[in-house]
Amino acid sequence: MDIQGAGTSGTSGAALDIKALQLAKSQQEVEGKATLQLLDAAADVPKTSANGTLGSNVDTFV
Repeated sequence: MDIQGAGTSGTSGAALDIKALQLAKSQQEVEGKATLQLLDAAADVPKTSANGTLGSNVDTFV
């Protein structure tokens, strides 16, 4: 990856590749943490019904 111009100031292509990989890894870590927070928030949702008797009588005979 060769980038030429006044703004590069002698930065090699390998250094730019490493920086890009570091940024990609950082982004993956941020997304992973956000995913774990979302899963934790979903786990806190109460699983009980507002009506406690709902589903207590199940007719298994057809």
